[in-house]
Amino acid sequence: MTARRRTAPSSSLGEPVRISGRDGGWDRVRADLEEHAVAVLHARLADWRPDRAGGPRLRALLGRDWDRYLELTHPHVRMRFAASRALLKYAAGVALRVPPGTVELGYGLTGRPCLRGCDAVDISLSHTEDLLLVGLSTKGLIGVDAERADRPLYTRGLHRNVCTPHETTALEQLPHHRRGAELVRLWTLKEAYTKAIGQGLRLRFTEFGFSGGDRPVRLLTPEGAPGTGDEWQFRTFSVDGGYVAGVAVSDNGFGGPRDSAAHAMLDPLVVAAVSEALGDDAEPEDAPGGEGDLLGW
Repeated sequence: MTARRRTAPSSSLGEPVRISGRDGGWDRVRADLEEHAVAVLHARLADWRPDRAGGPRLRALLGRDWDRYLELTHPHVRMRFAASRALLKYAAGVALRVPPGTVELGYGLTGRPCLRGCDAVDISLSHTEDLLLVGLSTKGLIGVDAERADRPLYTRGLHRNVCTPHETTALEQLPHHRRGAELVRLWTLKEAYTKAIGQGLRLRFTEFGFSGGDRPVRLLTPEGAPGTGDEWQFRTFSVDGGYVAGVAVSDNGFGGPRDSAAHAMLDPLVVAAVSEALGDDAEPEDAPGGEGDLLGW
C-alpha cells in the first residue's frame, strides 16, 4: 500500500475548542486537525452526562467499557466515567469520520487510552472537577492534563517533590505571588508528557523539567540542559475561566495521513471486498450524526 503524506501542518497548536454538547464545535475540531494535525477540546460534565444511567443506548456507546462502568459504585465517579468516554468517542469519531458508537477504546498497561484497530489517531483524556479535556493527534503521541489554576500546589510545599533543581532555582527567583501559577503550569506539562509517552506515575517528576513560559517551551534535564529536540511541542492554555490545560505532542516525522477518515486509511480493494460481503456500498458517515449516531443516550 502506498503511504499517504500531506503537507506538514502548522507547528502551532490551536486554542482548545469548547464542546457545549453533542452537536456543537466539531467543525473547529476538524479544522484544527486539518491545519495542525492536533486538536484539543474541553467540555463541562453537565453537557455530557447520560440521561439514563443504565439505558441500552449508553451500553451500546460504551461498548467494551460497559463492564468497567458497572464496577464503579460511586454515582458521581460512574457518571464522569460515562461522560468522559462519550466525549472521547465522539471526538475520535470526528477524526475518523465514523459514528461514535463504532469507536472502540483500548487501554495500555498504565491505563493510557487508545483507539482499538487504529494507530493513525492518538488520543488522550483528562478530567478534574467538572471539566473534561480530550486531545487528538494524527502526527504522533499526545498527552493532555487539566488542573485548577488556583490549586495550592506551592503553598503545600509540593514543589519539593515536583521540580528539578533547575526548576526550583527558577521558581524561587519569581515573586512569591507568581510561584503558585508557575508550579501549576509545570505540573500540567509534566502530567501531559508522562501521559503522552505512556509512563504515567512511573516517571518521577523530578527526573525531567521544562523551560520557562517563554515560547517555545522545551523539555529539560534536571540540570537545565535540553532534553529533546523540535520533535516535541509543549503548551499550556487557560480554559473555562479557571483551569489550566497542559498539552504535550510529538511529531513522528512522517507527516501523518492525508486523510484520517477510517475508510481512507484502508486499501480500496479491501474496502470494496468488505462492502460487497456486507451488501453495503455506502461510504462511512461523518460523525456525529448518521444512522449509527447515539444522540439521546
